[in-house]
Amino acid sequence: MSQWHLRTRRTSYAVSLTPDASGAVSDYWGPALAAGEDPTPWSEPDRFVGYASEADAQPLEYASDGQRHTAFSELLIDRGDSRTGARWTLHGEPQWRSDASGDELELVFHDETETLHLVLGYRSSRDHDVIRRWTRIANHGSDTVTLPRAFSAAWNAPVGQRVRVDYLAGSWGREFQARSAQVHWGTFSIGSRQGVTGMSFSPVVRVSALPDDDDDVATRSGADAYGVALDWSGSWRLQVETAAVGSHARVSAGVDDDVTTVTLLPGEEFRTPDSLGAYAASAIELSSRWHEFQRGLARERGSQTQPIVYNSWMATTFDVDIAQQLELARRAAAIGVETFVLDDGWFRGRMSDRAGLGDWQPDPAKFPKGLSELADGVEALGMRFGLWVEPECVNPDSDLFRAHPDWVYRAEGRPLLTIRNQYVLDLGREEVALWVMATLRDLLSSAPIGYLKWDMNRPVTDGGRAGDPHGRQWSVQHTRNYYRVMDMLRAEFPDVVVEACASGGARIDNAVLQRSDVVWTSDQVGPRDRLVIQHGFLSAYPSWTMSSWVAEDDGHRDREAASLGYRFAVAMCGVLGIGLDLSRTSDADLEECGRRIEAYRGIRDVILAGDVRTHGDPHRGLYTVEYTAESRTVLFVFDRDRDRARDRDAARVYPAGLRPHTRYDVRDGYGRTMGRQISAEEAGVRGVPVTFSWAPDADVLILDAVEA
Repeated sequence: MSQWHLRTRRTSYAVSLTPDASGAVSDYWGPALAAGEDPTPWSEPDRFVGYASEADAQPLEYASDGQRHTAFSELLIDRGDSRTGARWTLHGEPQWRSDASGDELELVFHDETETLHLVLGYRSSRDHDVIRRWTRIANHGSDTVTLPRAFSAAWNAPVGQRVRVDYLAGSWGREFQARSAQVHWGTFSIGSRQGVTGMSFSPVVRVSALPDDDDDVATRSGADAYGVALDWSGSWRLQVETAAVGSHARVSAGVDDDVTTVTLLPGEEFRTPDSLGAYAASAIELSSRWHEFQRGLARERGSQTQPIVYNSWMATTFDVDIAQQLELARRAAAIGVETFVLDDGWFRGRMSDRAGLGDWQPDPAKFPKGLSELADGVEALGMRFGLWVEPECVNPDSDLFRAHPDWVYRAEGRPLLTIRNQYVLDLGREEVALWVMATLRDLLSSAPIGYLKWDMNRPVTDGGRAGDPHGRQWSVQHTRNYYRVMDMLRAEFPDVVVEACASGGARIDNAVLQRSDVVWTSDQVGPRDRLVIQHGFLSAYPSWTMSSWVAEDDGHRDREAASLGYRFAVAMCGVLGIGLDLSRTSDADLEECGRRIEAYRGIRDVILAGDVRTHGDPHRGLYTVEYTAESRTVLFVFDRDRDRARDRDAARVYPAGLRPHTRYDVRDGYGRTMGRQISAEEAGVRGVPVTFSWAPDADVLILDAVEA
């Protein structure tokens, strides 16, 4: 067998060996092939390769220097003394498994010295359309080998030479901005050198063909779409390349090769992070394919793992004490909050961000009886108690740093660099990882804590470890020990909800979604700015992880006033949280908060379990977020139009997820019938009228299927 056909729920992916068995090439990636139908194996096209070798023109699934000569290679090999690269030959029989659950393939190659082994791994599932790929490189020789680049995979998307690339970019308070670029015989590259996923870019792209007569970068929802992501939370790089020879866009992905060099001592092996690929017939469908895959990452969805949270940070910042927090908890319970989270400022010596980080014991001046008094008080009010931590970082002014100054990342002979008055612990060191696990075990055992918000407020600088042959793998080691700690929390404290946060959205990716219940998308809580962030987020990540707060802050960029109802509607698009200073909230607003929280409870199952689609542009006009689950559709409608003189009576939305030939009862956001029904066909053609009964600038509509 020289061709392998991996099938997903709706798609097919086929690879075969090159004629000389020196590598694997892409034969097909697209809609599911019929039973018994196999794609034609790749062959040299009728064209002049020109100033290159055959391997430089082939759609190789993975390439190294020495195998390729002029084109980009995913693997760079340095054996010392100017000996670089490798030539590969298939070794042994390919390992192929296929059953009702999916397919798995491993192809093993060895180099010309037979001391390096390269394994290409593939896995598909019948439950979704995402294919996993990985690579293993093993050194069976007697000399040390270094890998200046060790990417995970190359994906050859058959979209031609002129390509549109959609990606997510941003910065603090402006994460997940939807952006696009055209690539025509060139290279587009994004990544992170920060030791975490990063805010600058998210490790996922969508590529599609761009017709020659289309010079803009407007959304084209009808084009075949190919998505590639990294299942990784450390430094990374993702590159899209098209060339004058060939009909594919090559998407290469892996750990960042600027800051990461892998060292293989004799007998050692390196396994790359997984890369993920998915095909869909349109950009909208591709988002749904990612969400379908991510449902399998979540342990469950609902009030136990995505509770309605009140977080005290914006009310009290560092100035916390037991009496004040209990009063906030009483007010939070009265409006229907399910979990009360005490944020920063609770631990020993923490009066500002200049001291205390790393000393994870309650401050005796603020909590003379420990955390149990507050936790018990919160539980007595019918809520769970939660806590903020930042276990990877340390202040210079802390007992931890004074005891272990060697535990932080540092460049030998260079002054330490503080960002936000803190350093980063070298979590890749075994003693640091063990300390973090022991600290969290002690903390979670000290009081009835049911929610943990894990933060990380600065990038890694001066990463590395002097005297360690694997010191240039610090980002890989840090990330894998982060997973190790997160996996420990899930195994030993299964009832604790874990919220992943990194100064906002700096560590959000599919690997984090697998190990957490909720993610903090951004520190930006201004509702209009936040809506734009959530729009981009939902294109690649799911609503049931997207924590969002109702708060007083108007935002950092778009500060146009928004009603309390608008703020609730934005936050209700995901996992609802409250960040208001409840000690200053009026009785009327508290009552309104209670009504809207109760309304959220009535539709939460649709938001957490439903299919999500977005309609329009969150920057202007009417913008809609649509959730559909079984017989119910929920529509969040936002008015971003600055022209208040337009005809509001003409506002209509056009849901796309309704069941054909079905009539729907139209209800308002509180579940009250509005006395009218509409068919799916009528809604698609004439639209659903928007009355703005929820708020003057936002509306929530519920469409319930009427039984025949």
